[in-house]
Amino acid sequence: MTKQISVIIPMYNERPIIENTARTLCQYMSGRFEDGTWEVIFSDDGSSDGSGEAVRALNLPGVQVVGYEKNRGKGCAVRTAMLAAEGDIRMFTDADLAYGTEVIGRFTDALKNNPDADILIGSRNLSADGYEGYTFIRRLASKVYLRLLCIVGGFRLTDSQCGCKAFRREAVQEIFSRCRVDGWAFDFEVILRAGKYGFKISEIPVKVMCHRESKISLLRDAVKMLFDLWRMKKEIKREKD
Repeated sequence: MTKQISVIIPMYNERPIIENTARTLCQYMSGRFEDGTWEVIFSDDGSSDGSGEAVRALNLPGVQVVGYEKNRGKGCAVRTAMLAAEGDIRMFTDADLAYGTEVIGRFTDALKNNPDADILIGSRNLSADGYEGYTFIRRLASKVYLRLLCIVGGFRLTDSQCGCKAFRREAVQEIFSRCRVDGWAFDFEVILRAGKYGFKISEIPVKVMCHRESKISLLRDAVKMLFDLWRMKKEIKREKD
């Protein structure tokens, strides 16, 4: 039976929460989709705390673990699972299920009902309460930073860094087979390559259901990430198809 949806969870040293995440996802998916039409893939980014072993030990139906021994970055974890997945729609979301589980069904339905969209990106800025739980300073800094990314990258998106994105099978093969960025800047590369290869991106409102502090420091990493995006844009533009 063809798999309709693959949900990918990149993880690095998430042992305190990962078993609950796996059980929650398994329960939601089995209730929302027909058996055999879905899969959940935990992509272990070289965790040293036994995160991968913990998920495997649960032996949950439809749930599997892929990964590698040495930590390489979220981009590598997402890419590895995307290319290993079998779903016609493949999406990734955060290990703490920051956007909830209902977002999976919403993304799936949105792509089914919008045949012109190849990629769907969640946007906290399209939701009135998308940044609930964020401090005012963090919310303001995030919005300013996202605006700068769009200016430098040359794309029109309201929330390019949202940790919830979905792709059709064709887009996955064309984009992720060519991606090289292993770290946090992988989102930029995916969006830039999507534009280069002519894939259409749509956005959908999302709300952060449970918020924990980001592993990225806006002040520390912003300048570097903006420079990386500028450099990446030039490199991808020079590439031959």
